[in-house]
Amino acid sequence: MATAPEPARRRRGPELQAALLNAAWDELVETGFAKLTMESVAARAGTGIAVLYRRWPNKDRLALAALEHHRSSHPVDLPDTGTLRGDLIAALTGMGRARAAFFAVAAAAAFSGLLSDTGLTPAQARDQIIGDQRLSRVQALYQRAHDRGEIDLETIPPAVLAMPFDLVRHDLFMELEPLKPARIRTIVDDLFLPLVLRTGPDAADAT
Repeated sequence: MATAPEPARRRRGPELQAALLNAAWDELVETGFAKLTMESVAARAGTGIAVLYRRWPNKDRLALAALEHHRSSHPVDLPDTGTLRGDLIAALTGMGRARAAFFAVAAAAAFSGLLSDTGLTPAQARDQIIGDQRLSRVQALYQRAHDRGEIDLETIPPAVLAMPFDLVRHDLFMELEPLKPARIRTIVDDLFLPLVLRTGPDAADAT
């Protein structure tokens, strides 16, 4: 005698939250923000619409949360090449390749009316999407350079340390494609390293 199928397992807590946000991301990718609805996300996630409204008041907030979730759940690898220049070129190149599609989706959502019902400023929405602690992960990259004697972290403002990654984000948002190698080298060699490298013979050897 055939056995009855097992009932679907009820998702709760973080598992349910991730399923809802993944469904919203897939809707953003496949249909775009303009056509995304709370109903379409609920249907894709296999749940009721009330489950969504208990967490997000409207589709703008849901879309922002989905963008933030996708970014945080797909971190970019940070290399360890042995030099600050090598680490930055590898990290920025990898960031451009990994984040191009993400920024294309985010830009399309922004131009389709995202933020109209969130009450957030563009800066607040940016921080939610890309993370307000933008240096937290790359701090290890800079700490290694500090320990090697290439830079002195105590003398470099956080805004300068964030600059290479902020420039890559800007280019990704404007061009919607990975940065070309020449642009990466310009950011690292012409704009960033002259500001942060320690002077003296030891610094020349380190680079």
